[in-house]
Amino acid sequence: MRKRRNFTQHNGVAWAFVLPYLSIFCVFTVLPVLISVFFSFTDFNMLETPNFVGMGNYTRLFLQDDIFIKSIGNTFILALVTGPIGYLLCLLFAWFINELKPFGRAVVTLIFYAPSISGNMALVWQAVFSGDAYGYLNGFLMNMGLSSSPTIWLKDESYILPIVAIVALWSSLGTSFLTFIAGFQGVDKTYYEAGAIDGITNRWQELWYITLPLMRPQLLLSAVLSITSAFGVGTIVTQLAGFPSTNYAAHTIINHLQDYGTTKYELGYASAIATILFVIMVISNMVIRKIIAKVGS
Repeated sequence: MRKRRNFTQHNGVAWAFVLPYLSIFCVFTVLPVLISVFFSFTDFNMLETPNFVGMGNYTRLFLQDDIFIKSIGNTFILALVTGPIGYLLCLLFAWFINELKPFGRAVVTLIFYAPSISGNMALVWQAVFSGDAYGYLNGFLMNMGLSSSPTIWLKDESYILPIVAIVALWSSLGTSFLTFIAGFQGVDKTYYEAGAIDGITNRWQELWYITLPLMRPQLLLSAVLSITSAFGVGTIVTQLAGFPSTNYAAHTIINHLQDYGTTKYELGYASAIATILFVIMVISNMVIRKIIAKVGS
């Protein structure tokens, strides 16, 4: 009886600490998601009472909205670059930089993390890809004799998506990189000594069988951050290529959501777009969890 009472008291204290955050999380995260899912089955426009239309918004998205279909393709292309590729680059860079001396490691970490906190990074890339002869890239190509006239990089639909992918990758490296650095620093060095006794002979085996399994919390956190940033690319497109980009060459799901949610005020349709994006993120998160669970096996 005493053990049961202590267990109940312990749970009560734990719930008392969790309840403030849980309340805020439910009110500002769970409830808006549920409301958005509800509105996705209506034609709500903020001025009139929502009318239930069933799967009408989803049918329109996949069967009538060619721009949405194009935005899905662009989003997955950008997600592939900023997600898996960016994730692996962060991991490899963090692994190599972790071997540096403390001062060198701190300096290089700051350099890699700086892009993620740069508020006006679009201005730098706009100068690089400026469409006149004074743009850094155009000036370099013309001075080298590789081009006779300036290229309007951010208006040419054949260049817009690759440029956005490069900038998105560059800006997404910081947070995941910092997480991996913290994970590498937290690994107990005695595990490597035990691994050497058990037959581990090189650094790659150390990474796969010792380091990464001990870093599963950091791997999962970085994966969630990568998924969020990968499928949330939209602001960078607007800053670089305008809204909308030429022939919707770099139009993403987020851009489509902003178009119908904040410009056309078709909130029912926008909620359907947001619901689809939410489902894509949840499925991606589940796949990533299964992959990370197999690390080191």
